[in-house]
Amino acid sequence: MASGTVDPWYLSLLGLAENFRTSNPPNIKLCIHCLQTVFTFKPPPRIETRTHLQLGTVLFTHTKNLDLARFHLETAWSLSQTIPSFEEVKFETASLLAQIYEKQNRRNEARPILRRAIEISQQAPYWHCRLLFQLAQLHVDERDFASAVGLLNLGADYAAVKKADYTKVLFLLSKGMLLLIDKKLGDVHTILLSARVQIEQWVSSNPTQKESLRVFFLILQVCHYLMAGQVKSVKPALKQLQQSIQAVTALHSDDDPVHSYSAADLFQWLPKEHMCVLVYLVTVMHSMQAGYMDKAQKYTDKALMQIEKLKMLDAHPLLSTFQMMLLEHIILCRLIMGNKTLAIQEIFQACHLCEAHPRLFQTHGPQLHTLLGLYAMSMNCMEAAEAQFSTAVATTTQPDLWTFINLNLAIVYLRTNRQSDLVTLLERVDPDKLSTCSHSLRASAFYVKGLQSFFQARYNEAKRYLRETLKMANAEDLNRLTSCSLVLLGHIFLSLGNSQEALNLVTPAMQLAGKIPDVHVQLWASALLKDLYRLCGNPQGEAEGYRLHDSFTQSLLKDHFQSTQQSEHQLIQVMDGGPVSTSPCQFCNSQQQCARIAVTPPQGD
Repeated sequence: MASGTVDPWYLSLLGLAENFRTSNPPNIKLCIHCLQTVFTFKPPPRIETRTHLQLGTVLFTHTKNLDLARFHLETAWSLSQTIPSFEEVKFETASLLAQIYEKQNRRNEARPILRRAIEISQQAPYWHCRLLFQLAQLHVDERDFASAVGLLNLGADYAAVKKADYTKVLFLLSKGMLLLIDKKLGDVHTILLSARVQIEQWVSSNPTQKESLRVFFLILQVCHYLMAGQVKSVKPALKQLQQSIQAVTALHSDDDPVHSYSAADLFQWLPKEHMCVLVYLVTVMHSMQAGYMDKAQKYTDKALMQIEKLKMLDAHPLLSTFQMMLLEHIILCRLIMGNKTLAIQEIFQACHLCEAHPRLFQTHGPQLHTLLGLYAMSMNCMEAAEAQFSTAVATTTQPDLWTFINLNLAIVYLRTNRQSDLVTLLERVDPDKLSTCSHSLRASAFYVKGLQSFFQARYNEAKRYLRETLKMANAEDLNRLTSCSLVLLGHIFLSLGNSQEALNLVTPAMQLAGKIPDVHVQLWASALLKDLYRLCGNPQGEAEGYRLHDSFTQSLLKDHFQSTQQSEHQLIQVMDGGPVSTSPCQFCNSQQQCARIAVTPPQGD
């Protein structure tokens, strides 16, 4: 074969292979056969190497034969090292081979391949940046955030040299995202300030790129506030985010050409459709923290519907992660609203999602056990709740989730009169010593301390803790925590014989709980109201209190009974992510015990 020419036999085989690959349905077997036939002609090194890459790509994309795909890509990588000016094939091979190594849990082999490719790709801006992102992601998967942040710093510096303004900010925001995950909130604040200035000052010929960076920035800003439990402070940023995603939707079109002056700018943070789902998700997160359950349900339904549509086109793993997070929030929402029947069905959906994507269980297993613990607690299956919470605590690496679980476990100990265990546990979640940046978690810890003091009839101490909770909750519009604190304070004043003061607290608690709506607080408040109105000599109010209390009781009893009839209820026995058992619940003496509702403080915050 003469230099610069391609023999007809190669073009014919390549054309046939592509025809088989793109036919409807694809005929991958014949596509592979055509590519393998190329080797019988003893092609020159460039064609041999490229064919190995093509075979590896087809096998990786369309089959489960990762070992054979790896063989072809390893061969292509080895051959490419001695071929000059063959960067595109060389770097594509390295990237794909590293993905296969990662899938096969051989990260120790993926890292040197990517490092070598990064080292020799300085003159190929697109590939150099792409490989930096890929190696950084590999370190993130190993929880090595320091190494990942270091690579993103290198990427930002390189992009600045190449005058790739879009990718420079993309590296910067990606660094901010990792620091946010790593709870280094002070560093995140500094990066967000820098990123905001750069985005606003950037004069871009591609408005979609600029607006997508603004969405990324605002997502991080909103998450930064939410992780700090600052539900009120986040509202302006959330409003800007919702406006920005509308702007992206209006600007973006899938067939628009990429307007960029630099090869290093040929990246996309997320597709428009994925951005929309993510904005729904953070809106749900805010609604849950603020105590707007109806709003959380509305946006969850929209997001899940969008995910189902997108999965029909491309089942990207990120969509399953979004789906899992949405399910976690809607399950909490169902439990607060007293709909345990739907909650346990959705917990089963989450388990099924983890079965389909085992990697999800590695990252969301503790959350699943926490949800099962909350469900079991709402069903008065305290032994099961304790077991689930204990499993979750033992498996989580997230400090805030650890705190949340322990606060709910404290309520289990309170309700089962486990004073010794409670004292030991509360030492770990003392609000004055709590190592969390979350305003809402600290406020919740004060509430649990107040609850403990109430159960021990130390009413003045309980009032002191609850007033601190109310101060913190009102500062950031934590409506559910406010309603819980008000009704508990009302209960304390009733116990002290101050009926009028108790009524002044329980009445707004009832109103606020109705807006959320939190059925457990409403049940508790209505039980107090009927007694308070009787003591205050208000028979009409007393009758209304009885009617409300009976209505909430009957509704919850019906839902409790329906939940016990479902096979999914047996999930409370599962401690290792195993299959659902259909045997009788080992934590309940009878269906009646599962269905029993005690008028006790609500299950956590």
